[in-house]
Amino acid sequence: MNLHVTDETSRLKAVILGTAQSNGPTPTIDEAYDPKSLEHIKAGTYPVEKDMINEMEAFNEVFKKYNVEVYRPEIIENYNQIFSRDIGFVIDDVFIKANILPDRERELEAIQYVIDQMDQTKVVRPPEEVHIEGGDVMLYNDHIFIGTYKGSDYKDFITARTNMAGVQFIKDLFPHKIVKEFDLVKSKIEPRDNALHLDCCFQPVGSNKGIIYKSGFREEADYMYLVNLFGRENLFHIEREEMYHMNSNVFSIDKDVVVSERNFTRLNNWLRDHGFTVEEIPYAEISKQEGLLRCSTLPLVRE
Repeated sequence: MNLHVTDETSRLKAVILGTAQSNGPTPTIDEAYDPKSLEHIKAGTYPVEKDMINEMEAFNEVFKKYNVEVYRPEIIENYNQIFSRDIGFVIDDVFIKANILPDRERELEAIQYVIDQMDQTKVVRPPEEVHIEGGDVMLYNDHIFIGTYKGSDYKDFITARTNMAGVQFIKDLFPHKIVKEFDLVKSKIEPRDNALHLDCCFQPVGSNKGIIYKSGFREEADYMYLVNLFGRENLFHIEREEMYHMNSNVFSIDKDVVVSERNFTRLNNWLRDHGFTVEEIPYAEISKQEGLLRCSTLPLVRE
């Protein structure tokens, strides 16, 4: 397999799509990884497997429509394998295994059959002290954007998934790229104030546009960096409640094709007004776990 991913929006050829099969029982309060899941566990509204399987199948149907080669993880009984973006990512022709929360290590084993098809000299596992997850890594032309958390209380936040050692690791691995980190707002208790990953508050679409949530950035200078790079007129600003529902976590199949949640009315209208084809699917149940379309995918090959 010849890996090739240099941006977020070029024509997709091959992808790993997570699975909701045998997703396991609703987690306990103590098992929640993020405040949004916790909210739904407490409220008794945590999504059920059947609904999530249907949502992921709708996503898979869109991939079929565009002739994308889709790999799925091997099924682990009673285990959440929806969010394949967390466990690895491709930059150029290199596959980087994420150092994820320890109890999610088995998810990497479930895609080992895909990793085995890659050039093994291009498969990298960072050292243990390097924390980095795919949701925090975003490619844009000669840039690599990385979400991180610079607070001294990093170790106290289960929602802080990428550390500055992760940023440095990518800088060392890709010295020819402009690596820019963004300090994200984190919360253990309020999902509306928790940018779990960079793609929860920002994502490029098309060739020069993006979706952004200003309050997801701890530093205004980080937000302004993107405004200056893209141009304010090219950015769709989402509100706090839209960020909570994961409006920035759409997924691009091509420069002009975006898969989006069908309830994102304001965003989807904006995308259409700017010439995009919007493939609307139901994904609101999966969003209750603080992840959406980009989180469920691990692109392997783009044109």
